[in-house]
Amino acid sequence: MTEGRLLQVNVSPGGVPKRPIPEARITRSGVDGDRQADATVHGGPHRAVSILGIEAIRRVEADGHPIAPGTTGENLTIQGFDVSLLPVGTRLAIGEEAVLELASAADPCRTIRHSFVEHRYGRLGRAAHPADSRMYARVVREGVVRPGDRIVVTAPEDDGAQRLLDASRLDRAVRSAYLSLWRAAADGGVAVTILDDGDLAAAACAALPGRTFNQAVGFAHLPGLVDMAIDHFRSSGATGWIWADEEPWPGAVADGVAVHAAGQPSDLVEATTPDGLVIRELPRTQVGIWAEVMIEANRMPGAFADAWRAMEHRLALAPHDHRFLGEIDGSPVAAGAIHTHHGVGYLRAGSVLPAFRGRGIQRALIAARVAHAARLGCDLVGSIADVGSSSARNLERSGLRTVAVRHAYRVDSAG
Repeated sequence: MTEGRLLQVNVSPGGVPKRPIPEARITRSGVDGDRQADATVHGGPHRAVSILGIEAIRRVEADGHPIAPGTTGENLTIQGFDVSLLPVGTRLAIGEEAVLELASAADPCRTIRHSFVEHRYGRLGRAAHPADSRMYARVVREGVVRPGDRIVVTAPEDDGAQRLLDASRLDRAVRSAYLSLWRAAADGGVAVTILDDGDLAAAACAALPGRTFNQAVGFAHLPGLVDMAIDHFRSSGATGWIWADEEPWPGAVADGVAVHAAGQPSDLVEATTPDGLVIRELPRTQVGIWAEVMIEANRMPGAFADAWRAMEHRLALAPHDHRFLGEIDGSPVAAGAIHTHHGVGYLRAGSVLPAFRGRGIQRALIAARVAHAARLGCDLVGSIADVGSSSARNLERSGLRTVAVRHAYRVDSAG
């Protein structure tokens, strides 16, 4: 346990700099009176408050940069300890009421470039300067804070915050993977409309009903922006689903529940490869067989099958997408894929032909893709599966732990 002081409270109507105020109430949505210029990138319950230490500001200033409290957008300027060296889950009790929990590092972006010589805003990046990063915090207990308030720092109570951080990283990889899939479909002639804005993404395709081409991701972290997804589905005339942690509007109907599982590659349980099974990554020039296995394994009807055939040619060339084929005696029996994004390997599209199920092939397919992700430098791997499904059980048996459980809330095209 350690202590510090709140030096300054900063807000703005949007953008930087944020200006000091004599006091503010902190709620689970953030600091009263503060706004974000880029609402699809900042804010939300897991990024409610941004924090930076005066010690870090002084070190950056000593390097010749024109930085000052509030110029890089932190809500709370503190003193007494380096906040970015503390683990996620650390709690900060500020004054008499408010309690915050550190959630993640705040990646620097070009919005704050004017606080740096030659716009080198990467100076606040945690990877290169671990003591000088801003940190995001979620609000455990609301309350009023003022400059001069005492800050009491306590260690994380459990690994809950780390699970939320892993879920957030996995969500960003999922978003990137879906955008790659949807764009491949669009390039292949599928009439899918795509929303891509900040941390949010959605697709709508009335011609191919179901969740694959009619869903919205990222809204678990930005629940206040669900109207963007609703408008996207309805303007496209499609019924869609919004993934969220809790009911995003009164009376919302959830008709799907999925477990998000993740872990470090080194933590996974070693799987036994069934006799005769060979799993290999397909070269980018080889297309056709992967889609056919996916179509047969998932019993896709005509229009969906045509979409997957059209998509594979584009996915094969996507730099962050890797396709795998499982074969026994040279005959294909399974297919899967992995999408890499900022150190996360997202396992997707893992399917085994019906005649070969129950032999441990799915476990072996998971292990092969995890090993490939590790070779590519990923420090986190994860996947998504319907709760209670055989896929969810295989993820658990492989050593992936549950980091989030999300519900799919239905948005009918007619309103």
